[in-house]
This record gives sequence, structure tokens and C-alpha cells, in this order.
Amino acid sequence: MNPFSSGTRLRDMIRAIRACKTAAEERAVIRKECAAIRAAIDENDHDYRHRNLAKLMFIHMLGYPTHFGQMECLKLIASAGFPEKRIGYLGLMLLLDERQEVLMLVTNSLKQDLNHSNQYIVGLALCALGNICSAEMARDLAPEVERLLQFRDPNIRKKAALCSIRIIRKVPDLAENFVNPAASLLKEKHHGVMITGVQLCTELCKHSSEALEYFRKKSTEGAVKTLKDLVNSPYAPEYDIAGITDPFLHIRLLKFLRVLGHEDADASDYMNDILAQVATKTESNKNAGNAILYECVETIMSIEDSGGLRVLAINILGRFLSNRDNNIRYVALNMLMKAITVDGQAVQRHRATILECVKDSDASIRKRALELVYLLVNESNVKPLTKELIDYLEVADQEFKGDLTAKICSIVAKYSPEKIWYIDQMLKVLSEAGNFVKDEVWHGLIVVISNASDLHGYTVRALYRAFQISSEQESLVRVTVWCIGEYGDMLVNNIGMLDIEDPVVVTESDAVDVAETAIKRHNSDLNIKAMAMIALLKLSSRFPSCSERINHLIVQYKGSLVLELQQRSIEFNSIIASHQNMRSTLVERMPVLDEATFIGKRAGSIPASVSSSNRAAINLPNGVSKSAAPLVDLLDLSSDEVPVPSSSGSDFIQDLLGLDLSAAPEQSGSNPAPKSGTDVLLDLLSIGTTPPPQNSAFPADILSNQEKLPTSQLDGLSSLSLLPASKASAPVSSSTIDLLGGLAPNVASSDENGSVYPSIVAYESGSLRITFDFSKAAGSPQTTLIHATFKNLSPNVYSNFIFQAAVPKFLQLHLDPASGSTLPGSGNGSITQKLKVTNSQHGKKHLMMRLRIAYKVDDKDMLEEAQVNNFPRNL
Repeated sequence: MNPFSSGTRLRDMIRAIRACKTAAEERAVIRKECAAIRAAIDENDHDYRHRNLAKLMFIHMLGYPTHFGQMECLKLIASAGFPEKRIGYLGLMLLLDERQEVLMLVTNSLKQDLNHSNQYIVGLALCALGNICSAEMARDLAPEVERLLQFRDPNIRKKAALCSIRIIRKVPDLAENFVNPAASLLKEKHHGVMITGVQLCTELCKHSSEALEYFRKKSTEGAVKTLKDLVNSPYAPEYDIAGITDPFLHIRLLKFLRVLGHEDADASDYMNDILAQVATKTESNKNAGNAILYECVETIMSIEDSGGLRVLAINILGRFLSNRDNNIRYVALNMLMKAITVDGQAVQRHRATILECVKDSDASIRKRALELVYLLVNESNVKPLTKELIDYLEVADQEFKGDLTAKICSIVAKYSPEKIWYIDQMLKVLSEAGNFVKDEVWHGLIVVISNASDLHGYTVRALYRAFQISSEQESLVRVTVWCIGEYGDMLVNNIGMLDIEDPVVVTESDAVDVAETAIKRHNSDLNIKAMAMIALLKLSSRFPSCSERINHLIVQYKGSLVLELQQRSIEFNSIIASHQNMRSTLVERMPVLDEATFIGKRAGSIPASVSSSNRAAINLPNGVSKSAAPLVDLLDLSSDEVPVPSSSGSDFIQDLLGLDLSAAPEQSGSNPAPKSGTDVLLDLLSIGTTPPPQNSAFPADILSNQEKLPTSQLDGLSSLSLLPASKASAPVSSSTIDLLGGLAPNVASSDENGSVYPSIVAYESGSLRITFDFSKAAGSPQTTLIHATFKNLSPNVYSNFIFQAAVPKFLQLHLDPASGSTLPGSGNGSITQKLKVTNSQHGKKHLMMRLRIAYKVDDKDMLEEAQVNNFPRNL
């Protein structure tokens, strides 16, 4: 016989497949077998149809496509004999699912088999329907299934109950039809039928509030009595498992009682006694008993109950924690996390056992126990619990230190009774696991230290000691370097000594050694090196005797490949060497950081953008406004401009040196600045992002980083020609601070034309000045005529001169052609151009404009850009 003919037995095909040594050989065998089965299907071979379908099911289990045999299932189901129907229904459940339309063809066969005189065929149909029933089939066949719940044979009733569960899940509207038959199943003596009946009643309660009320009134007493009989029943070998009579029925009844007693005091009172009996009588030395106890505890926690029974349940969970089985301990920890919201005091009694679970060898138990400990912490026990966790941190596995550190830091920050305890615990964590600490943690520590003025000396000495032992912990190094930079003199002079600490002898050279070690360590990141360099600059002022050594350390980074370090090295060297008179002012201690703002941001109550969106924009003397605020309302501002105080010159210098003063109190200034919404003009021409905040006396254009944005965002742009493709940086304003040579004078240019509307200098750089003169169209107050004059302040001639402007949506802009395209040098000539601006919200919103000027110098493309918002307010 051909080994791959349709007459091949299933075992022969399995043997041939298992004999294959490679996947290619297996695929070849499957292909030949499938070809033989297809040929038999085409020939409508009745004799071997059941054998072919059995082969297809095995091929399907190997992962090969078998869709071509689906119709064979239907043909076998329609056969009269039981063997054919059995294979057909098995294939139906395995090869098809409820989403396939082919399944609709079998509905009629199922209906006939549900009414068949042979109970085994009825059982086959119920089994198939319970596995692949769709919503349409459920509606069609529900009456037959409901009738079979009263069938004489218990196996059919059991299968009908399971099938009913599937029907209710698919069509909850049919639940009311099954309430009465399901209630009758609760009185069954046959345990198999009773289990499925209890399961059906539980499902009905979940899908129908009417069914829930019905079972509470009619079935609570019966369910409690059944459970009591089960608990007190004598030994029954047919149901006994590990000395417990039918634990499966125990668990189903407890789940049913949990549903009945939830938020119902009367039903809960009725079942209190039996739950206490189950909790005390059930043996816990076997898995079956532990499963019943767990379900009993969950039921006690879910129903309306008095405190005594809950304490009993939590004590059971405490016993679970001492079990050697990891699974039992894990489910106990999960349940205790729910129980702590119900009776936290009872859970606190098992605190020692829970802490031991944190040290367990199983990673899942460790993590779950740590989460539970976090929930157990309060003001009264924070100190002992934190001590236990920090002690364990010393020996914890590396992969667990991240989670453990995060929880400890959160506990300390949330429940700290005093600042000195907070600082001590955080230093211990930084010393043991500083590499696992997140940035916001050590940021928060610095904020707390800044606010604890009476602990500055204590903290810097404690950090110095910790650094000598754990200098490899990056977060510890960051905090230590920052504190020595701020309070290094207190370290050397032992200022602010507390009674609890011993004096430490530290010289000025020792303090500098800390910053030197941090900056020279090969594995230090950029942040550490930058912070160390700032600390060195500050120490150069505090320790004049070490100034030469510090300068030598800083100069070494003038040739650094890292631009940030190179820039700081050059600037700091210049400050030390050339600006002795201003150095002490520059390196004063940072003002106290705003602790409340930092805590609010960390907790999520203050949006992260708040500090940037409210940051002051700066009005330069020429009217160009630079703002660091984010985009608020693209092209259509929602409110008028609100003056915001600008930062002082010294603050700008500190910011330039890398100090983050965003949380410090803002210092008042006199220059008004627009609200964050106005900076949408900065993006109108898609030039780039806005630079950092600047002061009117010290613009920081030299530090701004710009990114190209797509030019598709242009709106309201008026231009006479296209902008050249390349661009060059705009020259720096003459008022820019010269870090290497001194401060340039700040000269504001403000001319008036003597008319009602004064002239303004819209833009001025070292090479170009733009002046605006204003007039109004007769009878049209919302329309402003602008006469723009462009003057070249450099000796070079500008060719291909192009002026472009953009305005928000509430403004309309029209540009007339310019008077020329060549601008003579040295101010010997000018170009003029007329603009007409119409304000649709005149009197509500003020004029504002974004400028772009392009020209060529010696065949090199140049580009300058600016924002103008110093228009007269009454325009």
C-alpha cells in the first residue's frame, strides 16, 4: 500500500513524521499526506473520511494549514453513526472557531443532535456548542440547552450547565431564561452537577442584577447548608483529595457566597459562621487545604463582615507567608496588599514576616513583598522599616537594588519626620546604591540641603566622609561636589558642628582634591565633570591659597573634545585670571531653592512645563524679544501680553556658568516682557527654536541652539522673492557680554519722529539697523502703515537684499516692493519698503511681527532674524 494513500492509518503517518530528521523532510511528508487527503476529498471517499480528518487534526496541531478539510467536519457531523460524529465534532472544535462563517452551516445539525435519542450524541453536541458557540448560535439553540438542564442523565445536565455559561457570556440578555433551572441544580446530590450548577449561578449573578437578587433571597441559605454539610461530611473515597472531601466544590461554593455577600449585610451575616468554621477546620498541610483557605480568605475580605473574622483571615495569610511553597507565599502577599486597605492594623502584626520575604531568593516574592512594605509604612514605623530596608540594601542582588532603592527613597521623602534624618538616610542610600538612584532623587536631596541652613556644615562633612569610602557611586559624587562647591569653607573650618558628630580635619587642599578626583575619574559622566568644574571655580574664591592649583586644573580642559567642558574651561579661566573684582560676586552661594515647587513637580501636581512657560522673555534695547516659552496658541494668541519681571545680570552670569536657578525666587526687573503665548512668532518662519532666557543688559545669543523646522508652518509670510538656500549666523549684538574681555556698554536706541506715533528701532545688530515709522490710514484705525528703513552699519556692500515678515492670524500684512536690492556700506545709503498691517482685533491685541533679512556679502549668503514686539501700544 502507498504509505501516503488515504487508507494509511494515523499511527503510520505519525511514525513517518517522527522519523524525519530535518524540518524539510517533515514538510515533504506533510505535503504528500495533504495531497492524498485532498484527492480523497475530491473523490468523496466515505470509507476513510473519519481517518483523513483525524490526520488533519494532527497536522493542524503541528501548525500546518488545514482549512481545506473544514467541510469534511460538517459531513461527518451529518453522518448517522456515533464514531463519525465524534470525529466530526472533535474536528469542528479544533479546526474551526466562532468567527468563521462555515460554522453557521452546522447549526441545524447541532439542533438535531441536541434532540437526539442517544444521550452520547447529545453530549457530543453540548460539548461542541460549549466550545465554539457564537452569539447567533446561542440565540438559536438556547431553548434546547435550557431543556437539557432537566435531563435525566447527570452527565448531560452537567454539560448543559457548562454550555449555558457559554451562552450567557455570549448573549447576557438570555440570562433570565436560565435562572430557575440553575437554582434547581443547587439541590443536586451529584457533585459534578452541583459544581457546574454553582458555577452557572455565579455567572448569572455577574451578568444580571435581577438574578443576583433572586439567588440572595432563594439560594443563600441552601448554599450555606451545602457548604456546612460538605465541611462536616465523613470520609467519602470517591470525592476525597488529600483528606478533604471534594475541595473543588468547596471552592465553587465559596466563590458563589462571595458574590452573594458582596455589599449585602444580611447575606454576609448569614454566612459568617460557616466561613469561620471553614477557616478553622481546614487543614493547611496540603495544597487542597491551602486552596480552600485562600478562597475562604478572599470571600471574608469581599463580604460585609465584622473585624474579628477579618483578623482571622489575615492571620491565615500570615501563616501562608511562612510556608515553604513560593506560590502560596506569593498569593498571600497579593491578598495582604488588598487586605491592608481594609484592616491595616491586623496586617502590621505580620510586618516582620513580610520583611523577611523582601530578602527571599525568589525575585517575584521579593518584588511583591517590597510593594507591600511600602504600603505598610506610616509615620510611626518609618524609622525601623527604613533601617531594615537599608540594611538589606547592603547585601541585595544587583538586579534588585534598583527597585529597592526607588522604594526606600520614596518612603524617606514621603514620611521623613525631620530633615537631619532624611539627609542621613539618603546619604546611606547614595553610599550603598548611588548608581541606581534616579536623577530626581538627588535633585530633591540638594533642594532639601539648600533649605536646611542649620545643617549645611553637618551635611558637607557627612558627604566628605561618605565620598572617601564610596567614591564610585555617581549620585553621591554629584551631591558631594555640589555641596563642597557651595559650603567648602564650612567643611574646612568645621562650621555648624552638631553634638552628634565628631570633628573632622579637612584642609583646603583636601576639599579641592574631591573636585579633582571627580573631574579626573575616567568613568565620570559629563554632568559630574561640569559640576566639578563649577565647584572648582567657587573654591577658587573661597580658598585663595589654592587658586593657582584650581586654575591649572581648569586650564587642562581648554582642549577638551567635549565642547561643554572646553567652553567652561575657557570662561572660568578668564574669570579667575582677568576678573578678580567680579569673581566673588559670580560665585556667591546659590539662593535657597524653592522646596515646595520641587515637591509639587515631583508629585505631578505642577506641570513640567510651568517653569519654562512662565520664564521671562527679554526685551532687548532694539525691540527684539527673545523668549524661551513653549508654543501656546499657534498664530492666534489667547490673551494680551502680561509684563513679567526679567532676571538680573548676575543671575544671567550664574545661569551661564551652568547653575539651575529655575526653582529660585525670581528677582524683579523693570523691563516688561511678553507672555509665553507671544513666542509663537518665533516659529512662524520656521527658523528654529527659541534661545534660553536673556537679560536686557546681557543677551545670551552666543549660547542659543537652533534647530531647523519644516517651512510648511509658515503662515502670514509676505515676501517678494525666495530666500537663499544657505544661511549664516546673525552677528552678535554689540551689547553682548564679552566674557574674555569685559562688559560692553548697553546702549538703547530710541528715536522719535515727533509725530503721534514715535519711530522705533525694530532691529539692530552690529551690521544692520531697521527703523519703523508709523502712520494711520484715514478713517481706518485698525490699519497701520509702516515705513521701514534699512541701513548697513558695516563697511561691506550688501547685495540681493530681501526683507520678509510674518504676523499672527489676527493680523493681515501687505508688503510693497523695496526701493532697491543693494544696500551700501557704512550707512551711506538706505533701502526703504512700505508695509500695511490690518489688525482684526484692534484694541484687544497689539501688533507683533517676526522678521527675516537675507543678503549676500562677498557672495556669501547671510541671514538675520528677529521678533518685534515693541510697537507703540496705541497702534
